[in-house]
Amino acid sequence: MIWFEFVVLSFICVLGVPVLTLLAQVLLARNLREPAPERPGDRIAGVVADRPSVAVLIPAHDEEGALGRTLACVGPQLLAGDRLLVVADNCTDLTAAIARSWGAEVLVRHHDTLRGKGFALDHGVRALAGDPREIVVIVDADCCIEPGAIDRLARQSGISGRPVQARYRMDSPAGARPATRIAEFAWQMKNFVRPLGYHRVGLPCQLMGSGMAIPWPLLENATLASAELVEDMLLGLELAVQGSAPLFCPHAVVWSTFPLTVQGAQAQRARWEHGHLGLITRILPHLMAQAVRQRSWTLMALAIDLLVPPLALLSMLVAASGVAATVCAVLGFWGPLVAAGALHAAFGASVGLAWWRYGRAILPGKELLLAVGYAAGKVPLYVRFLCRRQVAWIRTERR
Repeated sequence: MIWFEFVVLSFICVLGVPVLTLLAQVLLARNLREPAPERPGDRIAGVVADRPSVAVLIPAHDEEGALGRTLACVGPQLLAGDRLLVVADNCTDLTAAIARSWGAEVLVRHHDTLRGKGFALDHGVRALAGDPREIVVIVDADCCIEPGAIDRLARQSGISGRPVQARYRMDSPAGARPATRIAEFAWQMKNFVRPLGYHRVGLPCQLMGSGMAIPWPLLENATLASAELVEDMLLGLELAVQGSAPLFCPHAVVWSTFPLTVQGAQAQRARWEHGHLGLITRILPHLMAQAVRQRSWTLMALAIDLLVPPLALLSMLVAASGVAATVCAVLGFWGPLVAAGALHAAFGASVGLAWWRYGRAILPGKELLLAVGYAAGKVPLYVRFLCRRQVAWIRTERR
């Protein structure tokens, strides 16, 4: 049975990479105070250059209920000469009319087969090419961008010449179930705590889909027209390979809310997590090879960050390692149990420290214990990834 011990030890060692990465990011993030809320007119310390010209690009599919709120947040942040472009993509509602009523430029796009956010973004970028601005800020149609965020994103992107990602917050709606608050905490870890940790030591972050500022020379030739479920992450990795890895800007905030319905939440999570896992299987080997070829620690850091799976899946894999190690111990092999104990301690410390510093206001301690059931409830989602993976972009129903 030595072969079984070897397999279990190998599994624990491989699993140690994402777990230790998570722990390192959490520990680094804890050394920073949570950024204070932005105020209109705030600037990056030491930056005196004029704010670059901006085009705000908003892809929208049947967003008549949320688009007005989004445009109300964006409009006051625009300066003379900026552009505001809404792509009403395959809409069957009043999205285009609402956008026009707020003074936005509107592109109406219809296509029977080429559907998804990537195609809408590509259509918008092609339209901007005739009269581009220095920086393109991409905001989802159901997101609010806080005052001062566009100014800060544009300045940092203009100074660095690199993409810049705002802090993307997802809040639980009023009356949300504990499962939604658990999902909010997991989102906080993935889209704030982890990139904040990397930011602490000057490392890049993944693009997150909304609140992204990208210099026009980088965006005009980017590959956008695809049905990729996580087109944002793929774009960020492609730009990183080209030498322009995204930067994190925790002081600029864009936010939205989780769907209130169970069906909407399940569809949203399937799109995000199947897309993330699919990207790991397709892109990770190529990304690591590029990192070695270019001798780039930046690319390797992004590859290692990509290797960290969704928190629920990682918790299940850690639990599975404990079960397998226990079987080894019963058979008389104690090495895997010691290794699994260290792995469980590192994972528990990661989640516990992140919750204590950044999650207590989101998730009460008694509800944190429900996370075990929450993770178990996602088993069918991961089984579908293996057997019936979601490959088509489907709009999230929020009500």
